[in-house]
Amino acid sequence: MERLLRPKEACQLLGISYSTLLRWIREGKIRVVTTEGGKYRIPYSEVKKYLERREETRAVIYARVSSADQREDLERQINYLMNYATAKGYKVVEVLKDIASGLNTQRKGLLKLFKLVEGKNIDVVLITYKDRFTRFGFEYLEEFFSTIGVRIEVILGEEPKEATQELVEDLISIINSFAGKIYGMRSHKKSVFIQGVKKLMGELSGKDSEVKG
Repeated sequence: MERLLRPKEACQLLGISYSTLLRWIREGKIRVVTTEGGKYRIPYSEVKKYLERREETRAVIYARVSSADQREDLERQINYLMNYATAKGYKVVEVLKDIASGLNTQRKGLLKLFKLVEGKNIDVVLITYKDRFTRFGFEYLEEFFSTIGVRIEVILGEEPKEATQELVEDLISIINSFAGKIYGMRSHKKSVFIQGVKKLMGELSGKDSEVKG
């Protein structure tokens, strides 16, 4: 008797989201069967057939740092991801990198990645940490990519807690933008407010160091 998969199991094997699986079922891209209890299951043969059609996984490596003096870290990210891709048997079709804030949505590498995804020219995006891809809204991008059949593989999960400097800079950038809208970009009140935030962040960082010490 053929093995029948639960939707969650099928999604994991295919590397797609649940919403994408439902869309494939509606489009007739994948066949399902209904059990006596009224639940639907996916025959393993359907999943196997799809995986066999994907002769090779086309991968894009994406790496990012916030400033030019972090180029060594940028290369470390790329080398790590290249080794990972080789170990997984992926075909690397593009290596994209940016030197910019994770808040910057106009990064050249990121925009090129969007075009590759929209053109369905890749199967997977490899990144070291979620924050290398975007500071906020990672889940939205992950879902958008998934609807096109592209998955994001985060190799190292969350960034280490000690990597706080870039996060502090991004936080100050956000506060600076909001303060400018409230007080005016050149307002003295805005300058005083921002300096106060920077002082507070410095004090908090100092306390964290004392706790660790």
